Amino acid sequence: MKRGKNVLDRGPKVVAIGGGTGLSVLLRGLKEYTSNITAIVTVADDGGGSGILREDLGMLPPGDIRSCILALANTEPTMEKLLQFRFKEGMLKGQSFGNLFLAAMNEIYGSFEVAIKETSNVLAVTGKVLPMTLENVTLYAVLENGHVIKGESKIPLKNKELGSRIDYIYMEPKISYPLDEAITAIEEADVIALGPGSLYTSVIPNLLVNNMVGKIHSARAPKVYISNVMTQPGETDGYTVLDHVNAILKHSQEDFLDYVIANIEEIPEETLRKYIFDGSEPVVLGDSDEDILEKKGIKLIKENLVDIKKDYIRHDSMKLSQILMDIANK
Repeated sequence: MKRGKNVLDRGPKVVAIGGGTGLSVLLRGLKEYTSNITAIVTVADDGGGSGILREDLGMLPPGDIRSCILALANTEPTMEKLLQFRFKEGMLKGQSFGNLFLAAMNEIYGSFEVAIKETSNVLAVTGKVLPMTLENVTLYAVLENGHVIKGESKIPLKNKELGSRIDYIYMEPKISYPLDEAITAIEEADVIALGPGSLYTSVIPNLLVNNMVGKIHSARAPKVYISNVMTQPGETDGYTVLDHVNAILKHSQEDFLDYVIANIEEIPEETLRKYIFDGSEPVVLGDSDEDILEKKGIKLIKENLVDIKKDYIRHDSMKLSQILMDIANK
């Protein structure tokens, strides 16, 4: 059901924190319910086309920001196709046109923050997309076996090789500051959602920015963690819902979350086969996960949340958004 502009303008204020595909999937659903959306997006990625531009031009990585801008854009299908287009040949092979567009805006305005704002204006974006920080940060993972891995893109690969769980992650430089706009959005929010997305490389990095945990914790809005549907090879192998939650709490504080949304829908065998071959499996609720979450004061919401598109397992963005609206309106 398409809601009118006035209804959307009066919708709840949502802050969505994360990165990668997960966050952009959620945003596509949210913009059908409210136009008061602030997406706070990780800028720790250093692989792929983003990594090349980061190294080449000394800019912040645009990839996750681009995905979120496009998710919230009210633009022609052709424009979206253009901005998602990836070059297949030559020097630009693997690079997305949207990343180059942001890189050009960055050069024109001399500021990544202004580049994002101007791109958002051009594409008639619903709400705001903000980088988690304007510092040039590098992500490190400390494994349970003591090994330290440097660089967001290396973490899953190297960890798969070393076969150890991630103990915790940190960022260099140690002090990085959030944007004032992000802090204001958090303070004024009706609901704050973390995830879905890669636990250690998309969601948690946002919590490592200076003061971020304190600001989120002291905000009046309920804090919701959206657990992933599938585990990620080299990052969350064998993780249950509770393992995901514990990782968030370890990088924040014990009473940080109010709600956890978990998928309980079975995934069709034929779709699952491809994922299992890649070393990924459904994130399940462990036998005592629910009791432990309750003892921690976290309310668990269980729902069928799987959406399969072209054999890719994603969250059902509309159902997810509806749950967040219900929490915001309580």
